[in-house]
Amino acid sequence: MANLPLHPQPKADKDYPRAYADFLGWFPDDAACLDYLDWLRWPSGFSCPDCAGGTGWRLKDGRWWCKVCRRRVSATAGTIFHHTRTPPTVWFAAAWYMTTTKNGVSAKTLHRLMGFGSYETAWAMLHRFRSAIRHAEHTPLCGDVEVDETMIGGVRPGKRGRGAEGNVLVAVAVAQTQLKGFGHCRIQVIPNAEAGTVRSFLLTHVEPGSTILTDGLASYPSAAGDGYILRSTPIKGSGMEAHDVLPGVHRVVAFVKRWLLGTHQGALCQRRLKIGSSAHLVILPILQKSR
Repeated sequence: MANLPLHPQPKADKDYPRAYADFLGWFPDDAACLDYLDWLRWPSGFSCPDCAGGTGWRLKDGRWWCKVCRRRVSATAGTIFHHTRTPPTVWFAAAWYMTTTKNGVSAKTLHRLMGFGSYETAWAMLHRFRSAIRHAEHTPLCGDVEVDETMIGGVRPGKRGRGAEGNVLVAVAVAQTQLKGFGHCRIQVIPNAEAGTVRSFLLTHVEPGSTILTDGLASYPSAAGDGYILRSTPIKGSGMEAHDVLPGVHRVVAFVKRWLLGTHQGALCQRRLKIGSSAHLVILPILQKSR
């Protein structure tokens, strides 16, 4: 691939393959996968992380040799791919299944699709991907940001909505963009929807000065305070549906619930959703194409 800079918001066919046939064409072998990692790490060309030297040569084992300090450098250093015996093509294929399947992919399904020798291999691979997503650097959302709360958790008989057994309350924030689809989102388990709790969520995940788009919940005026521009649209009496007022939030929540059913078969229990735990998600081509 040519060493072109990534777009502010990655685009299909330029920054990542659009379809599985394209994926196979982009990454036919391990060398192509390493070339892609080189492009992501050094979009303007090789740069030694030790001496910042810009001249180097690719070695037969896939690493780079820096002309200045003579250090051998790998594009996988510091990533989940480093020092793994699993070929890059297998890692990339697993990433494709994980990020393009609307229902998510469980370790059991990945084990079957990839033909791994053991279930543990598939589980460990998915765990590495999820850990990398969780611990990646995440800047606060900015601009126009949709914010709302909802109940998620395992499927249980009986009462539905707030107060349902096995469910917890989560706050959701989704950044709007000028492009098709939505931007980044943040999801966090919260103990309640009171003003202090909502404000703490906003200060953690949304840059002050941003415009908060939400419904008519009474907590938001106090939660937004002077630090945010509040634009609320009460659903009741407006003649609008909730998904019309906050399309991004409802799209994200729908995919989260679909993921719970598809990957966990609805078996996620309340004790595993701890108060304060959060998920930092990137809205992938699934959302961009489905709007």
